[in-house]
Amino acid sequence: MTSGVMDRRGTVIGMTDELTAQLHVAMPFTAVLGASALKVAPDEVVLRLDWDATRCTTGGLLHGGALMALADAAGGWCAFLNLPEGATGTATVTSATNFLRPVTSGHVEATARPLSVGRTVVVADTELRDAEGRLAARVTQTQAVLRG
Repeated sequence: MTSGVMDRRGTVIGMTDELTAQLHVAMPFTAVLGASALKVAPDEVVLRLDWDATRCTTGGLLHGGALMALADAAGGWCAFLNLPEGATGTATVTSATNFLRPVTSGHVEATARPLSVGRTVVVADTELRDAEGRLAARVTQTQAVLRG
């Protein structure tokens, strides 16, 4: 995929391999997790995680913690791209996950969109879909707006 990344002004600043490299620098845990970036824009961030036996729990199910970590990374990046002027970063305050179906093969994509952008918090909604496009989980996060 050759989607680009847009800065807060909507300017395209990179391609998928560069996006993934930026993701891994900004959030080193995503490199350990094996996440890749497919799309990054203020209105939508899409990250992907391939199914792998090392990321699974009993029965070959992609571990819930891996899904939650992917969603947290997508929601955090989405929040960062929607920061108000003068803000320097974000931190997850709350995260609520509803698991709807297991991921047993293929990959999972996390699509994060801003629900509410305020002066002190950004709320992101993240859908996790399996390789067939079926909704596997839904996550709502509140990200604190950091200053200074």
